[in-house]
Amino acid sequence: MEALTDINKVLQAEYISRIEIESLWGRRHIAWDLRRDVNILSGVNGIGKSTILNHTVGALECLAGGIDDNADGVKITFNPVEAAAIRFDVIRSFDRPLFHSNLAEKMADKNVKTELDWQLYQLQRRYLDYQVNIGNRIIELLSSGDPEGQRKAAEVSYPKRRFQDLADDLFAETGKRIIRGKNEIMFEQDGDELLPYKLSSGEKQLLVILLTVLVQDKQPCVLLMDEPEVSLHIEWQQRIIEIIREMNPNAQLILTTHSPAMIMGGWMDAVTEVTDITIV
Repeated sequence: MEALTDINKVLQAEYISRIEIESLWGRRHIAWDLRRDVNILSGVNGIGKSTILNHTVGALECLAGGIDDNADGVKITFNPVEAAAIRFDVIRSFDRPLFHSNLAEKMADKNVKTELDWQLYQLQRRYLDYQVNIGNRIIELLSSGDPEGQRKAAEVSYPKRRFQDLADDLFAETGKRIIRGKNEIMFEQDGDELLPYKLSSGEKQLLVILLTVLVQDKQPCVLLMDEPEVSLHIEWQQRIIEIIREMNPNAQLILTTHSPAMIMGGWMDAVTEVTDITIV
């Protein structure tokens, strides 16, 4: 999801430096100082990892709508401190049917049947906007008369190509490849075209992550994920943080996990136990 306010009208933060939650469940105070790059919240089931993440998302949504960030007892401190909001995306891992809403009935595309499908549907629209934006930038560079224009245009187009190559590499075992000539995301498998909604839950989840990070266009933002290891192959779990950091080094990751594989790429120092940030 995207921030709701016009991001050009307020000073945007580069990252979140601290999250405080008063009276979580009426009895705990949370004070979490965050790193600029990766923050992994860990702990036993029921200790409040997802609750902390959800309260943070709610506070960010309030800020995006111009509402005081102290709603529900949540205070978010930005860097720089005078910033009023931040760009953010939230990725939900669970591929539940859309039975709880009227979205399924209202969708023009009847292939959209689950929550991951809905995220992909929204990302397809952002992906189209992203392509228009980089296309305009490339045209401007090539027509500017700048002798470095061609090189700079190649740099602008590189992230999209890298995204496509990463997707092909990660899906190689099942023979799926992104069709390069399509404006929307489509796959080819054994000579047949495949909609992204026909992927497995794990593949859809991975595609949601890759697309979300791509369309951030390397802008400073926060990416919040609740147990992203759900449905992901162990190799994907081991690589996903590295891939996100490569695609957008300006993204701050805030995630919860139970998976040791998620931190095997050198992120042990980024792990915070809920008990270590809880004041009773």
